[in-house]
Amino acid sequence: MDETKLNTTAIKISELREFDAARHLDTPEAVAEFLHAALEDGDMKFFAHCVGIAARAVGMSRIAKETGIRRTSLYALLDGSSAPRSDSLNKVIEALELKLRVRV
Repeated sequence: MDETKLNTTAIKISELREFDAARHLDTPEAVAEFLHAALEDGDMKFFAHCVGIAARAVGMSRIAKETGIRRTSLYALLDGSSAPRSDSLNKVIEALELKLRVRV
């Protein structure tokens, strides 16, 4: 019987790199799927946070320029600590070149 050796080297939590979803949102389809999943959760604060992650993925400077919202205000708007106004959130979604749809 062939025994496969497992790597049992201990990994320290402090040595792990923090996961950043923005690094993986490299196509418009990936951004759309990510936000679709976030919206299904039903928590608008969480959705706003995920829109912020998507905005970082494409570039916060670009989103600020296209929406007319200052970068510092965008970070505050999309940090997930509160549900942002729908018009502000929609500006960011449009700058991401996405549209929200309601379906039956």
